[in-house]
Amino acid sequence: MSGSSLRSFEYLESLPGTVFNRLYQQPSTALAIFRRMLTHLAKTFVMAMLYIGHPLSVADLESWVRPDSRRERDQAINLLERLHILRVTADPGKPRAYTITNPFLGSLRLALTGGGNHNSFGVPCNTPDKNPITVAELDEYARRQWEGVLGYMVGSAGASLVDEGVRLSDGVKKLLKDGGLVKQRFSKAEITQEGFAFILQEVNAQVWTVLIYYLDAAEEMNMDSVDVLSFLFMLGSLELGQDYSKATLTPTQLQMLDDLSDFGIVYQHATTSSRFYPTRLATTLTSDSGALRSASAGFDNALRSPDGKGFIVIETNYRVYAYTTSQLQIAILQLFTRLSTRYPNMVAGKITRESIRHAVAMGITSEQIISFLTTHAHPQMRKNNPILPATVVDQIRLWQIEGERMKATPGFLFKDFLTAADYEACSKYAEEIGVSVWKNENRRMFFVTRYEQVAAYLKNRPKRIVGS
Repeated sequence: MSGSSLRSFEYLESLPGTVFNRLYQQPSTALAIFRRMLTHLAKTFVMAMLYIGHPLSVADLESWVRPDSRRERDQAINLLERLHILRVTADPGKPRAYTITNPFLGSLRLALTGGGNHNSFGVPCNTPDKNPITVAELDEYARRQWEGVLGYMVGSAGASLVDEGVRLSDGVKKLLKDGGLVKQRFSKAEITQEGFAFILQEVNAQVWTVLIYYLDAAEEMNMDSVDVLSFLFMLGSLELGQDYSKATLTPTQLQMLDDLSDFGIVYQHATTSSRFYPTRLATTLTSDSGALRSASAGFDNALRSPDGKGFIVIETNYRVYAYTTSQLQIAILQLFTRLSTRYPNMVAGKITRESIRHAVAMGITSEQIISFLTTHAHPQMRKNNPILPATVVDQIRLWQIEGERMKATPGFLFKDFLTAADYEACSKYAEEIGVSVWKNENRRMFFVTRYEQVAAYLKNRPKRIVGS
């Protein structure tokens, strides 16, 4: 599951079952979650059960998977249950069985076969646009608006980087602040650790992160969060370059169009226009990972050099040379580098103790800095192994830990097992599914980053084995 999928999945997982019941009434939502959130094995289970017309026994479903793939099978079933797609039926006198929930079942069938008048996939305009917009123009609009958002975040470290033609509304700035991507320091905004991590993400993950913040703020704006989420999934199903009518949209969705235009996710000639165009930022919301990579390249991610190659050269004496003219790239580099010289196509500077400590004080970690430098290293640097000079990498880490001696990992502690065998079985299962972080065999306890699958494993065991 990609970073963007994981972010949106974590939000969906926090929703109650009644919300899923409303969401799945829209075929576009059912199809989007099927395409975007499910693993290949989970999709196989859904497609195999979609038209059988009766519950499938647990034994039959488990027999479809090889015994040595139990971990993948349990993860797929657990994922479907957490998304309220699959549920267990236990009728008296009959074996336990799985069934696909409604309305997900009916909506996915409708999405795959077509038909109905639900307008779930948008209503294309039946009249030509007097001022039609090309795909290239939509890509340029999306790129300019999104760079404006990123420019505001990192431009706070120096001069304003927001394009003169881009005006960020107060709502956009508030959303970035409430989401923890920037913070108010004296009279100006300053990027945070979360904000720098946001900058390092690919474009689709960035968009989903902002949209999750938007969903969190929906109630404050007197908007129906289910209506908001359904509209986002609908946008992901639309066709790039096609204009769509506003006539069938709800008041909440009409308000969303104005807000999403600020981010470059949709385009409108004017607020009063009767049509709108989804940009590539919208049409790739629910695409698979392969399509996302090509889509991100489609409008030139602001963090890449124009030719798609790296642009940073680092020497063992901590000197940095960046072959770029992008104000955004220069501003990001300036967050952790002391720049001293600027040429028409290059800037030069040096990584110093003070520049790294300044970045750390803003919440940026050494690993994030190293990741950024590695990702954007010049092709000449990539001929080296390792790519970055080891002395530079080690020193960046040492400068950070001068003021930090501890790293916290959020998670859950399992303890008080009655027998060593019970502890070993659960600890081994946690390691198999990749959530175990730490364990102490003498004290029979272990620590995990996620508890849902371990809790389900405990629940299905023949007897209770933990005290708390």
